[in-house]
Amino acid sequence: MEMKIRKGDQVEVISGRLEDKKKRGEVIRVVPEDGTVVVTGVNLRTKHQRQVQAKNRTMSPGKLRFEAPMHISNVMLVCPKCSKPTRVAVSRQGDSAKRVCKKCQAVIDD
Repeated sequence: MEMKIRKGDQVEVISGRLEDKKKRGEVIRVVPEDGTVVVTGVNLRTKHQRQVQAKNRTMSPGKLRFEAPMHISNVMLVCPKCSKPTRVAVSRQGDSAKRVCKKCQAVIDD
């Protein structure tokens, strides 16, 4: 599945948990097989880690906070020019394909 959102893009959450709606962040990782993205500061989860000892190393116990993946349909790309969440069109010229903002027609890829 070809994804129109890539690593490093600025996105806004449009659906999901109430505390995450309308939040903006940068895409850290894209997983095309699952159709999910990981966004900084959004969809934070807590994992309780117990103390583990393996190969002469000890992992300290505690609570770990991390960003969990969320479905790509729950986020919308933010246009760098008009700074509004927008849908993305693909404009092809010869061999190259560029992503284009549907609202202001600005080219997103440089």
